[in-house]
Amino acid sequence: MNIKEIKKGDKILHSHMGTNPPVSGIVMESPIVGRGIRSTILVDVKGSEVGMFDEMGSIYTKEILKVFRDENWIPVTHGA
Repeated sequence: MNIKEIKKGDKILHSHMGTNPPVSGIVMESPIVGRGIRSTILVDVKGSEVGMFDEMGSIYTKEILKVFRDENWIPVTHGA
């Protein structure tokens, strides 16, 4: 799946918190702006999965690893 296909409300796995395993979150805004892709997007981050706090904040779109669609985790590509 391309980064352009992510929509508001999608559940994602990301590496923003520097944790292994990756942390999930809910996308709060579309990564598409005008003709391109935002470098950061607002995400409701579920830090409690790794012993940290749940919070809402911006993460880099390049840190998104997978998207949950049709009961599967689909890897995200960041190319054109």
